[in-house]
Amino acid sequence: MSNTAHTTELLDISVEPFDRMDAQAVFTTTRAKSVFREEVDLAPVVITEDMQYMPWGSDNAMPYDVLDMIESDETLATCQMFNAEVCYGGGLRYNTDAATAAVREEVDDFLLDNDISSYYLGVCQDFKHYGFAVSVIILNGEGTKVVRVLRKEACYCRFAPAKSDGTIPYLLYANWRKSVTSPSQVEKIPMLNMAAPWSDLAQRMQAKRGRKFAMVTRIATADHTYYPIPYYAALFRGKWFEIKQRIAIAKAAKLRNSAPLKYHIEVSQKFWDDLFTRERIVDQKKRMQRVKEKKKEIVDFITGAENAGKALFSDFYVTPDGKTTTHVKITRIDTEKEGGDWATDIQEAVNMVCFTLRVHSNLVGSVPGKAQSNNSGSDKRELYTIAQALQKPYHDILHKPHRVIARANGWAGVYPECPMVMLTTLDEHRDMKEVTQD
Repeated sequence: MSNTAHTTELLDISVEPFDRMDAQAVFTTTRAKSVFREEVDLAPVVITEDMQYMPWGSDNAMPYDVLDMIESDETLATCQMFNAEVCYGGGLRYNTDAATAAVREEVDDFLLDNDISSYYLGVCQDFKHYGFAVSVIILNGEGTKVVRVLRKEACYCRFAPAKSDGTIPYLLYANWRKSVTSPSQVEKIPMLNMAAPWSDLAQRMQAKRGRKFAMVTRIATADHTYYPIPYYAALFRGKWFEIKQRIAIAKAAKLRNSAPLKYHIEVSQKFWDDLFTRERIVDQKKRMQRVKEKKKEIVDFITGAENAGKALFSDFYVTPDGKTTTHVKITRIDTEKEGGDWATDIQEAVNMVCFTLRVHSNLVGSVPGKAQSNNSGSDKRELYTIAQALQKPYHDILHKPHRVIARANGWAGVYPECPMVMLTTLDEHRDMKEVTQD
């Protein structure tokens, strides 16, 4: 088993000059449209007979590709962090108001031995990025109490194939960015039944089977797959993410280069992979040189007088839903646009990104432009309150492991909660206060 080698380091954005005219073209590499969803069924990958997993994407690198796309856009990255922080709210607490003094002391000891703040912010980020989070609970030596709770980053977790009854027996934790071929590179963690984690754990504790277990909490989605498809996947399937990227590329190139951009040339990553395979180019330096040569061929074709009136042919394929995907796409940039800075288009693209991520633009300060409407303090306060109120279903799901921990440890009267941070008005003489949701 091996992961597909990526060539992203070869395919950075580049600006190529035209020899025969005072203009330039920008090259970018397009990504697959099948973000979060595969067009074909995927087969389990076998490491050993008792260690298999379902790949996340055809090359098992989909979470990293998605993360790269998020980190490549300032608005998208900021909105995702904002959503995680709003989900964090006042932080995870164990309410012990109805517990005895002895139980409260046990809970305090448990919280001192676990970094709950880092854990909770981490699972909130996994929830907002990938739609599920993994908590690992560790029992004491006797197997009678839970003593530790840890977060396993979702992007490094892979699920085993489900059994005939639909349950997933274990998950594998490893650095899948690299080629994983040996069991020594993988941590295998038994997984509790997602539908009935407490009953499953109670049976294992009674039978003294195991000391470490994974609990998966996931968002309920309309289309059930091994790996959930978050709501913001629509951003990559639509056009606004692409439009925002194009505007940013054009403006950056305009600032760096005196000559105007005439063309935006998008080349599919599969085009380069096929080229390297067909010409049997393995060496990294030779691949970089071949990319430069191919870009020059395309530029020469566009600008050459002898090519006037001719057409450029490239491969294409049709997806199961009937959409045509080309390997090379050449778009002429309108340099006569009024204003020349795409200010209105940027604002529209930013607003669409924020809308898809359910973040009001004014809450993250990402609305560009000189003349912009700004909400009042009261409006912003209400928007922030609404954003936090909408986190209740996610809290209900994220708190499941902690309800199981309280039951397993016999902590009567203890339950997890996450207070909301309410921004106050001036007459209350304080900036904020915490309130709990009933």
